[in-house]
Formats: sequence, structure tokens, C-alpha cells
Amino acid sequence: MNIRSLTRGDGGVIGAAVLLFIASFLSFRSYDCGQATVGCPKEPIGWKPELFPVLPSIFLAGIIAAALIVAARFQPEGRKLIGLSLDQWGTAFAVFAAWSSLWTIFGGPDVEQISPGVGQILALIANLLLAAVAVLTPRTPALKAPLMAAPQAAAPAPYGAQPPHAGYGYPGPAAGAPQQGAPQQGAPSPYGAQATMPFGGQAPQPQQGQPAQAQPQQQAQPAAAHPAAGQPAAPAADFAPFWFAVPVNRPLFAEDGSSNQVGELAPGTWYLAVDQRGPALVAQTQDGRRGVLQDTTGIQRG
Repeated sequence: MNIRSLTRGDGGVIGAAVLLFIASFLSFRSYDCGQATVGCPKEPIGWKPELFPVLPSIFLAGIIAAALIVAARFQPEGRKLIGLSLDQWGTAFAVFAAWSSLWTIFGGPDVEQISPGVGQILALIANLLLAAVAVLTPRTPALKAPLMAAPQAAAPAPYGAQPPHAGYGYPGPAAGAPQQGAPQQGAPSPYGAQATMPFGGQAPQPQQGQPAQAQPQQQAQPAAAHPAAGQPAAPAADFAPFWFAVPVNRPLFAEDGSSNQVGELAPGTWYLAVDQRGPALVAQTQDGRRGVLQDTTGIQRG
């Protein structure tokens, strides 16, 4: 479950459901008994059996509508229940709850001493807000935007590059590797420099007229001619890994080309594209799973 897949419209739906739940515990009807305090009925709340069917048609219908709309964000795209998706069922329940609240507040008992209570008024406001957000979210870009901004992902390192700081398990410099500025063993001394011997002795100098012994040709070759040990070769393909995000939930299929779904990519999360197969991408999720993203339309590159 990835909460970053929730939209701003889902946040409005959740807020309306919380307001509706609070309103269910407030007085649904208010009684004006005047100066009389004895015999005045107690103001009922939405959970009282004598107010049936207020509880299932107003409060429970609105809360169920919000739960269905939010649950649809965590389901694979295209999954339906009796021909309708979960968010469509949630929208239908939200409109039904708003319709019931509207008729209840205008069609209550025609008695001067009885008026709508705080819970009934708040329930109407919450259900109208819930229905409006549920209907407008698929059609309004501002409500379809992610509720939580995606974290800023660092750009992937180029192929073969080493991290700037060695972490746990990262191998350090090779044992015995020469340090910068230190002379290598067996390398020819600079012209005019005298080689030192142990205990302060000096190496014998060639006599005048005697040619100096030639150094092996391998030592004369520059060190840059040989590749450094452990350095990876350059990639053969032109593809470079990059981060991307999807606009809507999209399935991730197996790399063997079959139709088996190995995962699902959700909006609001950054994924790493490690390879390209025609128009499709080989994506890697945060838990290390890899699969083929066949539908790459509208993706956002990091």
C-alpha cells in the first residue's frame, strides 16, 4: 500500500468522511420545549434506532462511499466489481447519501418545536462535499494531483562510476597500490638523481664513457597505456538508466515476455529504468523487483 498514490480529491473525501463520522454522534434533531424542562425529549443522535433509516442511508452510506473511493487507489487498474470499478461504486454511494441528507433535512416532521440538529446539518454539508469531490476528481486536474509530493530523487550515477564516499562493504584502494606522489618500485630515477642504498650507502655510478644499462622496455611504457585493474568497460548500448514516475497505476509484466504480472507501478513514486526494449522499459521497483513496463505514455522523467 503506497499512500503517495492518493490524490487531493482523495484527501477531500477522507476529510468529509471524518466530518460525517463526527456528525453521527451529535444531535440529529433539536427540540424547543420553551421554559418547560420536565417532559422535554432528549435530542437523539444518528445511531438511535428510532431514527431508522437515517443511519444506513446518510451516515453509513457516506462513510462506505469514502472507503470505496480510497480503496480504489490501491487496486490494479481495470479491476471491477459487478461491472463497475470501486471508485464508481463509491461515487454512486456518495450521491445517494447526499440525496438522502437533502430530503431528510427538508422533509422532516412538520412540527414547530422540532428543528434540524447540529448533527443533521453537518451531515448534509459533509455528504454534499463528499459527492462533489467524488464527481469532480476524475475531471479536475487540480484534484487529480498527488496529495503528497514525490521525494526528490537523486540522478542515477553514470554506468561504471564509483560512489564518492565508500560505504559499508565498499572495497577500498587495492592493497599495495602506489599512493599519489610516491615513486613506484622499479621506475627509472629522474635525470641527475642518485639512488640511495640501505644504511646510507650509494649505488655505484657508471664510469665516464661507460654506457648506462638500458631499462626494460616495459618500464618505459607509460602507465596510462594499461587499463586500471577492476575498471569496468564502457557500455555497448547508448541507453542510460534514469528515474521516472507514472501518471496512473500501471502493471509490470515479467521479463520473459509472458503476460504474467509481477507488480504494479503507482503514481507519486520514482522508479529506475534499467533497460529499454523498443517502446517498453525494464523498470526496477524499490524492493528490487524488475519487470517490463509496456505502457510508457505520459511518464515523467526524473
